[in-house]
Amino acid sequence: MMKFKSDSGENMDVVDILKDLVSFNTIKDKENEKIINYIEKILKSIGFKTECKKKYLIMSYGLNTNLAFVGHTDTVEFIDTWNTNPFKLTKKDDKLYGLGSCDMKSGIASFIKALMDTDLTRLNYGIKVFFTYSEEQNFEGIKEIISDGNTFPKYILVGEPTNNIALTGCKGLLSYELNFNGIKVHSSNPSKGKSANSSCINFLYELEKFYNEKIKNDKNTKYEIPFTTMNIGILNGGSAINSVSAHCKATLDFRIAKDEHIDILKNIINKLSIKYDCKANIIQEIKAWYNQIDFIKNIDTANYFTEASMIEGQRIILGAGPVTAHEVNEFITVKSLNKLVKQYKKIINQTCINL
Repeated sequence: MMKFKSDSGENMDVVDILKDLVSFNTIKDKENEKIINYIEKILKSIGFKTECKKKYLIMSYGLNTNLAFVGHTDTVEFIDTWNTNPFKLTKKDDKLYGLGSCDMKSGIASFIKALMDTDLTRLNYGIKVFFTYSEEQNFEGIKEIISDGNTFPKYILVGEPTNNIALTGCKGLLSYELNFNGIKVHSSNPSKGKSANSSCINFLYELEKFYNEKIKNDKNTKYEIPFTTMNIGILNGGSAINSVSAHCKATLDFRIAKDEHIDILKNIINKLSIKYDCKANIIQEIKAWYNQIDFIKNIDTANYFTEASMIEGQRIILGAGPVTAHEVNEFITVKSLNKLVKQYKKIINQTCINL
């Protein structure tokens, strides 16, 4: 499998690297150690040094680092309706099928290839790479990297799939778990009890009314969906059709277009929690971000959440396409993959060589 420049005398093709990465089953980090060993061996062969290797991997080349690449090695699970083996990169015409081929092993493969194709001795500023884990579950990898005190250089490149469009901003995130308490009695005499389900319904009715009147119309045109969105993800309450519910659970997900919406929403949720005997726990609270980068002319942003939102710096989200992340028969095109290598090489040149 491992035919690196140091072994064979010539560079691997980016498709070969992607093929190897897809072959590792990294669902819920199952073969995490194997994939980071593979990446580490390639990068060592071109002169990178390992700075930290735990469940995550940090490596660097040169001093005064000015560019970082961030990529998660884990993938989502798959279902049995795939037409190909999810762990075998399969080429059909211009399409490359495989689990993680889009999200985001293509980004990792392309950056490795871009590094292999760059004369690293010409770097005026160093490069650092961060390979994370559990991004698809709870962002545990990037959180551990930050909590361990690791720092990032000025420019940060995140290899999530974008169909080769550089994104320089992302909405924020505010998510809640709501737990409502009631008193269970027989449904023939509901006045003796207290319905947690009814409390939840009334809470959500008032919240959605407030959202539609005060939040939704306050727009930020930097984003494709130019307003803060609200989603009720989970509703789960009651134990029987003939019983008044003693408990009800709901989850809320707001994708934040303006940071001031966070405090406004927190205030109304706190007020409604008191009114409806609800325990409201914040799951995630992360601000929106946007940065203007000199060498990127177009303004494009993400509505979804990535590891870029957890990091401070001049962030660029850029990866292959089309964006088929989390889909059955996930794929990218060879054309997009080769284009991404060129885009990454250009960014390396702009941030670390020709400043």
